[in-house]
Amino acid sequence: MRKVILLAVSIILVAVPPASATTKVATSAAQFLKIEVGCRAAAMGGTYAAMASDASALYWNPAGLARLAGNELLLMHADWLADTDFNFGGVVILLGNNVLGASITSLNYGEWEVTTVDDPEGTGEIMEAGDFALAGSYARSLTDRFSFGFNVKYIKQNIWHMSASSFAFDVGTLYITRFNQMRIGMSMANFGTKMRMEGKDARVFHDVDPGLTGHNEAVTAFMETDYWDLPLNFRVGLAMDMVDTGPMRWTVAVDALHPNDNDEAINLGTEVMWNESIALRGGYKALGRKDSEEGLTLGAGLRYPLTGFTAVKIDYAYADWGRLEDVHRFSMGLEF
Repeated sequence: MRKVILLAVSIILVAVPPASATTKVATSAAQFLKIEVGCRAAAMGGTYAAMASDASALYWNPAGLARLAGNELLLMHADWLADTDFNFGGVVILLGNNVLGASITSLNYGEWEVTTVDDPEGTGEIMEAGDFALAGSYARSLTDRFSFGFNVKYIKQNIWHMSASSFAFDVGTLYITRFNQMRIGMSMANFGTKMRMEGKDARVFHDVDPGLTGHNEAVTAFMETDYWDLPLNFRVGLAMDMVDTGPMRWTVAVDALHPNDNDEAINLGTEVMWNESIALRGGYKALGRKDSEEGLTLGAGLRYPLTGFTAVKIDYAYADWGRLEDVHRFSMGLEF
């Protein structure tokens, strides 16, 4: 067992090399894919690669879907940064040894009046912007301790008359050791095609030769936009029950992150659960990441048996975003 622990620690140390002098912040598209799903995971500082055992595994590690005891529905809402609205809905269905899932993620930026130089008070048009992703998931346990899973996603972003789309997939594995049920989880998210904004807002009128008389000033041209990578992220996590007396369980977890558009970082999290009904959670995010606004996370949860269903779960998560506004998340889960 000592070898297993040493191997797990080595994986995390290798996954998080020292931060470089420069970062790759703002070098990928579809940033909404990085908004975390599920209040339990968010309250634990995003340490969920090895903890994933509910419908939020659709986001964190699809291999965790194979650990669900029954079907589950998850709905989440967050008043996100800069007055935007984030919503997630996912469902997981068990079919024997196979587990199927589906989810939708959306981020709404709101509406604005369109203004121009000639019409500074507005043209009467309304501009909208938003992002969404649709995903289908599959997971399966190969043994009583090892499972794998994957997501296939369609991603789209739009702003007024411009839009970009992409296809991507996630893949994950989860292994449960015999040492205090220590879990080792790994996932890779958002591996897919690049995104490029296209639409009629890129149309311009081009004067081929302004010095030539008789030229046409209304020749239609289109500005060429660049292709941008998706926010690829490799995650390795450990989770272990430090105390498990039956009525009470205390779990600690750690995740190491290796994104393609930022420095590597480590997240820490913990959860205390009583009678599988009441939970208190806390965590800290982005340790080792330079200039990060993320930090302390807190939350709580309640699981209550419901007539006609297995149980209903209500969860809350708070996240400190430094100089930005705090984020509050609310989610409801239904086991059936």
